Amino acid sequence: MNSKTKGVLYLILSILLVGLFGTLSYVGIGSKHLGSLKNIRLGLDLAGGVSVTYEAVVSPEPADMQQKMSDTVYKMQKRVEGESTEASVYKEGTNRVTIDVPDVDNPQEILDKLGKAGSLEFKDPDGKVVIDGSQVKTATAETQQNPQTGINEHVVALTLNGKGTKNFRKATEELVGQEKPISILYDGNEISAPVVQSVISDGNAQISGGFKTYEEADELASLIRIGALPLELKNIRHNIVGAKLGLTSLNTSLIAGVIGLVLVIIFMIIMYRLPGVASSLALLMYIVLVLLALNVFNVTLTLPGIAGIILGVGMAVDANVIVFTRIKEEIGTGKTVASAIKIGYEKALSAIIDGNVTTLIAAVVLYLMGSGTVKGFAETLGISIVVSMVTALFVTRFIMTAFVNMGLDSEKLYGIKKERPAINFVGNIKKYILISSVLFLLCIGGLVFNYVKDGAILNYSLDFQGGTSTSITFDSSVKMDEKKQEVEDLVQSTVNLTPEISTVNDQYKVIARTTKLSDEQEKTLHDELISKLKVKAEDIEAESISETVSSEMRKDAVVAVLVAGLCMLIYIWIRFRNFAFGASSVLALLHDVIVVLMIYAVFSTFILVGSTFIAVMLTIVGYSINSTIVIFDRIRENRKKAGNRSDVAELVNESITQTLSRSINTSVTTAITVVMLVILGVDSVRQFSIPLLAGIICGAYTSVCWAGTIWFHLNKLGRKNKKRR
Repeated sequence: MNSKTKGVLYLILSILLVGLFGTLSYVGIGSKHLGSLKNIRLGLDLAGGVSVTYEAVVSPEPADMQQKMSDTVYKMQKRVEGESTEASVYKEGTNRVTIDVPDVDNPQEILDKLGKAGSLEFKDPDGKVVIDGSQVKTATAETQQNPQTGINEHVVALTLNGKGTKNFRKATEELVGQEKPISILYDGNEISAPVVQSVISDGNAQISGGFKTYEEADELASLIRIGALPLELKNIRHNIVGAKLGLTSLNTSLIAGVIGLVLVIIFMIIMYRLPGVASSLALLMYIVLVLLALNVFNVTLTLPGIAGIILGVGMAVDANVIVFTRIKEEIGTGKTVASAIKIGYEKALSAIIDGNVTTLIAAVVLYLMGSGTVKGFAETLGISIVVSMVTALFVTRFIMTAFVNMGLDSEKLYGIKKERPAINFVGNIKKYILISSVLFLLCIGGLVFNYVKDGAILNYSLDFQGGTSTSITFDSSVKMDEKKQEVEDLVQSTVNLTPEISTVNDQYKVIARTTKLSDEQEKTLHDELISKLKVKAEDIEAESISETVSSEMRKDAVVAVLVAGLCMLIYIWIRFRNFAFGASSVLALLHDVIVVLMIYAVFSTFILVGSTFIAVMLTIVGYSINSTIVIFDRIRENRKKAGNRSDVAELVNESITQTLSRSINTSVTTAITVVMLVILGVDSVRQFSIPLLAGIICGAYTSVCWAGTIWFHLNKLGRKNKKRR
């Protein structure tokens, strides 16, 4: 087989694989359609539903706390299984349990039901409670032989605790011989009504006679077992999202993603010609592989998660841009295209790995320290980073090799990087100081202004401040000013609190924030909104967070950024074997963090600081480090070539200039996808995307202008200290 035929086959194989994986991600495998898009688990912000976190009320903590929490998780899981097949219950920390029930039409009803401390009751014919679920120790299904008929029958065997034994003995003594039942009610609904046939004095009872199959007996036993919770629980955080609102968020984010992807593909083909075509096919492979991975690993996809996938597009492009820049340089030195491709990948490998590892560190920190949508973002970002690196290093290279084998090896198709005079980046430090000083002063001024005006340096969302937020989406025909006043008056009259009212005019949404309401107050307000304002339940979103939780989230945000920065510093220090590289990277990313903080401060009217604040900051930290590493990798390479060359400033300027096109093009492609989220995304996505966009722009400025310059001066200071010794 000649190389041209092999190249054609490679290209056809690549296209077929993209098509195959794309088909799998859409259709799935087998009768259950495993791997299909429709089987990806959607978070509450996309599917609608309810999420609630309870905290155990225990003082002092019992010795068997761990077992009681495990029982609580199990019983809560059983409670919600009938509401949604995607419902999940999991423990947080040592004394909290979170319940997520997505894709339901009646989230408020589910929240009300979950709020009941115990739901199992045994009642006599007069309606008096004989025992409740807390007095039942065990309930199991058994099959035994009836002593009178000799026929095997299915029964439910009950064992009661001391209090239950006493109460049940008294009740059965009164009812025996009267052919009257004791009704068993679960969540207020009768699930069984066995007739009392004898006095139960030892706490061991049997329910028999009405089960056709063992499964029927086992189902009743399960309901009895899960009827009462072993701990008293307090609602400390919950969130209700209407299904229609979730669907709108999903559709707009997907549209933004598709448009962003198309624009990135066009940009890459224009800028990099044939390699741009190869990277575009690899990008399509990246998308379908990420979707398949989400399905295989059962990751819950959230709105920030979609942003993570889109951000991964920028990361995948970044790896390709680094390689393509190297290939152009090698072609410029007289290498053949085939040789340039081989050498280009070899020289780009360290920068790609280091950049992706540092961003992965941010994702790991987010996963370990975040919760809810932030944790979902971390999972999606982590998957995106790994897949983007694989597609860039292997898929793109495979396709480019196919092009070369097909005879598409003209230098014009790949481009030649011409040498350009080095720009004096190091010598412009005074200009950088001026620009950055203005940005820092804006940050400080914004923080001070906010504190004087509102008593807080930033506009905290419920995540960081605590309280209750109720959002009502109206029809587009209403007058928003009138609805804003109606909502304010209704909240004030219903819960006797003056709410903080805000609007999202392009979505016809009114948001009322108060201090944290009780479950009863919130239910009353929910019913009043439906009754008085004539809105549907699906148009109402509610979120409530205790001050304890919000305080913890504020602390976690600071700790997460510090931990991520420290881990990155250690990694870069080890990889580059030079403390100045690590210190310069951290100082540069602190610059970016301050600038992003400035965005939150200056635009605090419509950008809130909440749980996604952690995701934004750590994403910017990872992105900034990624860009800086590419420049440092080139500085390290050029230092080896130069040997004992004395003009370090010229070396730094050359290194930054050589990587300048990569820095600009990567920032542009990543910004394209984020801009689409800003333009087309819903309000919650914009809250995430606007500061992220600012961080991307600032990250490019910091990496190009500050990182190398700081390293130069730190290195210069280090050499002076050595001479003094």
